[in-house]
Amino acid sequence: MSEQSPPLKIVILGLSLTSSWGNGHATTYRGLMRALCARGHDVLFLERDVPWYAANRDLPQPPYGRTALYEELAELKDCFTAEIQEADLVIVGSYVPEGVAVGNWVIQEAGGATAFYDIDTPVTLAKLERGDTEYISPELIPHYHLYLSFSGGPTLERLEQQYGSPMARPLYCAVDPDAYYPESQEVRWDLGYLGTYSDDRQPPLERLMLEPARQWSAGRFSVAGPQYPDSISWPSNVTRIEHLPPAQHRRFYNSQRFTLNITRADMIRAGFSPSVRLFEAAACGVPIISDYWEGLDSFFQFDQEILIARSAGDTLQYLQNLSEEQRQSIGQRARERVLAQHTAAHRAGELEGYVKDLFARQPLQHLSVTASASVSAVS
Repeated sequence: MSEQSPPLKIVILGLSLTSSWGNGHATTYRGLMRALCARGHDVLFLERDVPWYAANRDLPQPPYGRTALYEELAELKDCFTAEIQEADLVIVGSYVPEGVAVGNWVIQEAGGATAFYDIDTPVTLAKLERGDTEYISPELIPHYHLYLSFSGGPTLERLEQQYGSPMARPLYCAVDPDAYYPESQEVRWDLGYLGTYSDDRQPPLERLMLEPARQWSAGRFSVAGPQYPDSISWPSNVTRIEHLPPAQHRRFYNSQRFTLNITRADMIRAGFSPSVRLFEAAACGVPIISDYWEGLDSFFQFDQEILIARSAGDTLQYLQNLSEEQRQSIGQRARERVLAQHTAAHRAGELEGYVKDLFARQPLQHLSVTASASVSAVS
């Protein structure tokens, strides 16, 4: 599907677009939606109106596409069934409240293609293994025409072979280069970390940042993100920032000499699961110190575009011994890689390609008129 192809009518039911508080979904949806709209598609985003996001809306009126809030499943069905029926593509995201019921409704009503966009694939699969069907069930997966996964590699084969997805494809997180770029800032910290608290990320945060902070009292460190318990003992040279909205992320990255990436345990086990923070920091030209996981070298070249730390000593080695020239070169090479492969525009193009492939290899029995016209135009 080229940029000149007839536009698609797309509906996305996602966790949140209007609030980034405590979630990484909003930035992904914002970038993808803006890129899709820029390519001429008609995109509607449907979001459950919940108190914790309502109290923390940092983008209450997105300036691209259309956004609508609903309070409960009955209202969603009453107000938006026609939109689902007329859409060429309906995407249901992970962690959507009552996601299984929403998915069943979408599959029953959709006139075009349906997709599940899993922004939490390793977590999802771990939940399914435990019998947890909070937002997707094993029975539902085969009924989505397309499974869009934040994880690539062997996970895609597992989704198709074990769970019966007709078509599982990677749609990784991405960065908006208009929002993330190098800029002159006072360097306030030697190492910073941006991330919501989680039990499984806290041990590597202790190992790769807090212990180095204790060992290097002259170093300056920062941790930004909500939900950290009061029981954590923060070294005196670690600055805590409770919540940092996306509009302030670029400034935060550019105020660091290095930034730390820490990966959820389920994502490490799955491999091939990059975090959006990787791409954001890299787009700012800030060199990244990261924990290791399989497949990371398919996104960034070790020692040239990213630095791998397994211990406090590794972190301190980078912070104290790399020359300024080496530091800047690593950051610049990572930025070049991201701009060439990992922007929201790249993801929008990949999604278009998957839809074209889907229509070509798996004709749908209930395609809408617009989708049918688009298939004819791009075949």
